[in-house]
Amino acid sequence: MPAPVEPRLFALPSPPTSARGLRTRAALVAAARAVFERMGFLDARLIDITTEAQCSAGTFYNYFDSKEQIFSAVLEQAKEEMMHPGTPRVPDDADPATVIEASTRAYLIAYQRNAKLMGLMEQVAGISPEFRRLRHERAEAFVARNARSIANLQARGLADPEVDADLASRTLSGMISRVAFSYFVVDVELDEYPRADFDEIVRTAGRLWVNALRIPESDPGGKGQS
Repeated sequence: MPAPVEPRLFALPSPPTSARGLRTRAALVAAARAVFERMGFLDARLIDITTEAQCSAGTFYNYFDSKEQIFSAVLEQAKEEMMHPGTPRVPDDADPATVIEASTRAYLIAYQRNAKLMGLMEQVAGISPEFRRLRHERAEAFVARNARSIANLQARGLADPEVDADLASRTLSGMISRVAFSYFVVDVELDEYPRADFDEIVRTAGRLWVNALRIPESDPGGKGQS
């Protein structure tokens, strides 16, 4: 028999069905994000969130059970933004190296926009097993998506066929995530800004991804792959 599934402490309830309910919930999540980014997770109180949202505690409890649950909702919203950051338009016939650089740029822009939350997630995960699991599940979503992309490139003969797609994804995704955390969270918190500019970070990260998978780059004229 399979092991029973452990209940989620901060599982999010189903979204409201009415337009008004959706607006109220969205306003609460936006207010919570502002409070968490301003005060941190530990110091933030429900009254701070309801005051920011200009609503009553009763209204809050119509949508969320606790501070932890609405923090989960804030993190989920940030994850969706970072999973689907709106990659800049690239030509349909663009080579994989160009697509990887565009995707890396979009992800890092989204990460920088959510950097305060990423720092809070690390802090809270350090003291809460439930949030450690949420952080792990978030990371797994990115790994799975990137593994599918790598496997697709391998199937098309455009990436090293001898590397395991899942392990390559874990390695490369971890590299990008750690670089982003270092530059956009740690250095900012310590008031030590990176020497490299944003474009250089994007170019270097994309180049390492391409080199690691032995992806051919287009020729100088852009007419094909070498």
